[in-house]
Amino acid sequence: MNVRVFPSGKELAQAAADQAAEVIAGAIGERGRAFVILATGNSQLEFLGALVKKPEVDWSKTVLFQLDEYIGLPAGHPASFATYIRKNVLAHIRPEKAYLIEENDPKELSKLVSRQPIDIAFSGIGENGHLAFNDPPADFDTEEPYLVVKLDRKCREQQVGEGWFPTFDDVPKEALSMSIRQILKSREIVCVVPDLRKAEAVRDCLGGPITNMHPASILQTHGGVTFYLDKESSSLLLPKSY
Repeated sequence: MNVRVFPSGKELAQAAADQAAEVIAGAIGERGRAFVILATGNSQLEFLGALVKKPEVDWSKTVLFQLDEYIGLPAGHPASFATYIRKNVLAHIRPEKAYLIEENDPKELSKLVSRQPIDIAFSGIGENGHLAFNDPPADFDTEEPYLVVKLDRKCREQQVGEGWFPTFDDVPKEALSMSIRQILKSREIVCVVPDLRKAEAVRDCLGGPITNMHPASILQTHGGVTFYLDKESSSLLLPKSY
């Protein structure tokens, strides 16, 4: 388990972008194309902002897959992750293809992503320890690439706390999420987790046992994962635990 801790979120984001760009450029150099899974959310903003500026990445030779999306939001809703990707990623780069969930049938999307050798996946860790939208108790066993999941209370409260929705009742109750096992098939995973509000989840998922009650703890089993933390998100994590 590779854990890197930085003094600030800005330094964390830049270092994570450096690694991601190296992996993507390397995959393009080896096979002519790179397959990437995109995460969204406030925790990913600085990282993605740094990544899309990397001159060494030929984005025209990349294929992007969306990690998760709410169910029931209208197209173009400001809180939808598709809107987030268009604004923060696709407004700055032109990939060969970007598979957004709202534009594709989930069954077809599952077929597409399961056929590809995913070079790198980006993720965060939710305040409840979720990985993508796999809230506790997460399904560690399903082989389905994408699945419908119910969002727990803490997850929905996080979306309000981050300013995406005005009230708790405005947050959808379900989402379509990439499954745990599909995420783990990625060759490398860059897990970007800044901010003090993530400190308990980081402690539970990196410093505790692997359990579906702390879904992101499963990343401990992946040999190619790198966790990018700042001094606040790592503040409850004992050095001996990683």
